[in-house]
Amino acid sequence: MSAPAAFSDISKAANDLLNKDFYHSSAASLEVKSKAPNGVSFTVKGKNAHEGPIAGSLEAKYVDKPTGNYPRKRKRTIRKPPDPNCTVTRPMFSFSCGHVASRHFRFIITSIIGRHAVMLMFCPRSGLTLTQAWTTANALDTKLELDNNIAKGLKAEVLTSYQPAKASKGAKLNLYFKQPNLHARAFFDLLNGPSANFDAVLGHEGFLVGAEGGYDVQKAAITKYSAAIGYSVPQYSAAVTAGNNLTVFSAAYYHRVNAQVEAGAKATWDSKAGNSVGLEVASKYRLDPSSFAKAKINDRGIAALAYNVLLRPGVTLGLGASFDTQNLNQAAHKVGASFTFEA
Repeated sequence: MSAPAAFSDISKAANDLLNKDFYHSSAASLEVKSKAPNGVSFTVKGKNAHEGPIAGSLEAKYVDKPTGNYPRKRKRTIRKPPDPNCTVTRPMFSFSCGHVASRHFRFIITSIIGRHAVMLMFCPRSGLTLTQAWTTANALDTKLELDNNIAKGLKAEVLTSYQPAKASKGAKLNLYFKQPNLHARAFFDLLNGPSANFDAVLGHEGFLVGAEGGYDVQKAAITKYSAAIGYSVPQYSAAVTAGNNLTVFSAAYYHRVNAQVEAGAKATWDSKAGNSVGLEVASKYRLDPSSFAKAKINDRGIAALAYNVLLRPGVTLGLGASFDTQNLNQAAHKVGASFTFEA
């Protein structure tokens, strides 16, 4: 049984349908992905927003993949022991730490008991991921991930950021713990505050119950709290979330009608802003195995269209536009394009 979704992903299916792959938010965006022979992945991103400067980033990622070598136990018989009449256990330890064929260090313990020898060889599984990014804002971001390395089901992330021009530094520690029917996370900002955010989700047969909280160590006060309930199966999902200290309520629904059609909707009500409810509806239609189209509209009359096509293996084109249906004669419309190259 797999772990339930994280707290922020309880409404992921509906949120992705409503927000993902709509390209009108920027005039043009470019993404290039490549992988070196030594396993290092490079990602170059550039985005030209409708307003503001061009933003970009260069990211390098290295993943030390596990080989699947687990600790094993081997037993062998010694034909001629040093002392045939000896009945007392004589332990003998031998250590070996080196570079083996699987590119992992090993640790061997051998113990002689009577006429038998038992050897335990530990081949630690790797689970290390190192990501280094440099943005056009002259920010250096580093992320170190340890997945299933410290303990089973535990993933740890250490994130650091540095801006030389502003002498700004940041350090964060994120912990993710996954078990059947449980998904818990903890986020620690080590320099600002320091502060901590926690969330946990319990799941059983598709039903999800989650809660989130924030705590400022310096102020010794709770900074935020939220709650959510949901139900999720591969064909459809629904969730109700109460966020921003239980003042903003949202209900999201997603339905995979068939292999070609997906539909979803989300309603949001801010109890502090008034009685108006925001509503957004979206749909996705897969034209063929290499292309799909999306459309959405909200209660303010803003409609958006998107088209995504795989031109050839590794080359993807995305086109999008948004229109203010209540002011078609005004210059409030947006058009955008996205190019993705992957080697």
